Amino acid sequence: MSTNPFMTMLVLIQAAESTVHLQKEDNSTILEMTQVRRSVQEALWGMCAADAMSMPVHWYYNIDDIKRDFGGWITGFYTPKNQHPSSILTLSNSAGSGRTAWSSGDNRPHVVGNIILHDKLKFWKASGKSVHYHQGLQAGENTLNAICSLRVAQALAVGKFANVAEPAARGAVLADYICFMTTPGTHGDTYAESFHRAFFSDWQDQSPTSSSRVLEFAEQRYKRKIKMSIPDSQLDAIGCLPMAIPFLLFSATSNEDQAVCAAVEFVRLTHPHPKVEKYVSLYARALHATLNGACLKELAEAALQSPTLNAWETSKPYIEKAVRFPVSSEERLKVHQNAVEMLGLACYTKGALSSMFYLAHQFHDDPCGGVLANTNCGGENCNRGAALGALLGARAGYTDGSIPQVWKDGLLNAAEPIKEILKQMH
Repeated sequence: MSTNPFMTMLVLIQAAESTVHLQKEDNSTILEMTQVRRSVQEALWGMCAADAMSMPVHWYYNIDDIKRDFGGWITGFYTPKNQHPSSILTLSNSAGSGRTAWSSGDNRPHVVGNIILHDKLKFWKASGKSVHYHQGLQAGENTLNAICSLRVAQALAVGKFANVAEPAARGAVLADYICFMTTPGTHGDTYAESFHRAFFSDWQDQSPTSSSRVLEFAEQRYKRKIKMSIPDSQLDAIGCLPMAIPFLLFSATSNEDQAVCAAVEFVRLTHPHPKVEKYVSLYARALHATLNGACLKELAEAALQSPTLNAWETSKPYIEKAVRFPVSSEERLKVHQNAVEMLGLACYTKGALSSMFYLAHQFHDDPCGGVLANTNCGGENCNRGAALGALLGARAGYTDGSIPQVWKDGLLNAAEPIKEILKQMH
């Protein structure tokens, strides 16, 4: 049978066009992957930069104290003062969650000094009430929660998990967390918030260390805690987010539901509180979408409008007022400070997340300005900042922006771990 030359040529042309199309698809996929990777990279830097920036004025509830202690608004990394104008560190419960006055009186041993924060109990028991939560840290150092977040990222990177939503990933992370927290000299922070103290108060009875046994302990603890008629209110806090962020960064190329699942399933084990899941889900969806190129301003508005926060109507007057003043002006900063005070200055998740999304909306294209504004709004600015910094960094990966190099270089105990994590992620 003779071959039709025309048909042969047509087949060859179609094959060539198909090859070109596939090459274009491959190139597009590579470009997309590179873009996501850059977004993940800047998110990690942003998280740590915002935490370190806020560290010296963490929990400054009177913002005038910022100007008084540092001679003006914060514009870079600073070493904290030994004294803190609104510290209640010495009232905190060194045996578990909350304040000493709230403890059950069952004479539980000190978690602080015995199991974690090995040489820091003296600061918790100091006379007077003004010890800085992060006394002893240097300019550019990160707080415990951000350091723990980097440990999570390192554990996930080393584990090479196909899916970080799988139980083995949570087990590996928790085993590393326990080793890190219970080993003297692993970090220099003075404070550990309630969720750490509550976790180790429960952990000390069995003291499991292998990843399988630690995971079993944490899951049983969750089941027990979530059924309590009066949940621990100190666990409904924005501090639930930093250690969840790496699960989202490692799920950047997974589908949204898988990424959200990875974050939520982990946070359940550190923050067993019935309200926390919906807040983590809201943040997780926003960060995952941002890592994949979505508009952060639109995402932030949607989050503020959501039934979970219902904070858009409260935010709008401040958004409208802020534009009347020049960018970076003190007048505009004052508007943001008032907004954050109204939306939520403290640690409780709903208010803190509302403030965080307000700042994300206002600084969606300005990571530097957003990090500084968050710091100078005071209150729970470290954990709020870590969550905000990750979002702003993630968005910067798509807008030819980045976290300032001088900030990256100035991160004393995060720069090298971040570089190593990014190397392993590639």
